[in-house]
Amino acid sequence: MPALLIIYHSRTGGSRQMAEAAYEAARSETEVHLLPAQSTEPSDLLAASGYIFCAPENLASLSGMMKEMFDRCYYPLLGQIEGRPYAQMICAGSDGENAARQLARIATGWRLREVQPALILCTHAQTPEQILAKKHLTETDLAPCRDLGQAMAAGLQMGVF
Repeated sequence: MPALLIIYHSRTGGSRQMAEAAYEAARSETEVHLLPAQSTEPSDLLAASGYIFCAPENLASLSGMMKEMFDRCYYPLLGQIEGRPYAQMICAGSDGENAARQLARIATGWRLREVQPALILCTHAQTPEQILAKKHLTETDLAPCRDLGQAMAAGLQMGVF
C-alpha cells in the first residue's frame, strides 16, 4: 500500500493545524504518517511514496527547522526518491511566496514531482504580537488543507502519481 508522509514545522500552531487537517483527510484513503521536521529521518522519506511538506514562512524564507530537516536528509537521499510526488503548504503572515520557492528548489534538486502549486495560507499577521501569537485557524482556512491531503492520498492509492 502506498504511504503518504506529511512533514511539518510549526512554532505558533498554524502549520501544525494545516498538517493535521491534511493528515485527518488522508487517513481515509491510504497509509499516512505525520512527523515533525525535527524528528524526520532519511529512512522516513525513503519509506514513503509521496510527501506533503508544511512549514511557516519566517522572515521571508522557509522556517529554519524545516530547512534543517532538508539539510540533514538531502544528501543521504539524493538519487533515491526521484519522481515521487509532493505538495507543499505554507503558513505565512504575508505572501509566503519566497518560502514556497525555496522549498520547490530543494524538491527540484531531489527531482521530486510537484503535483499541485503551493497552498499558501495567509494569516495577515504583521505586528510582532500577531506574528508570535498562537494561531487559531478556522474551518474555512483548513478546508483546502483537507482537500490537499485527501487528493494526495487518493492519487497515491489509485496510482495517479
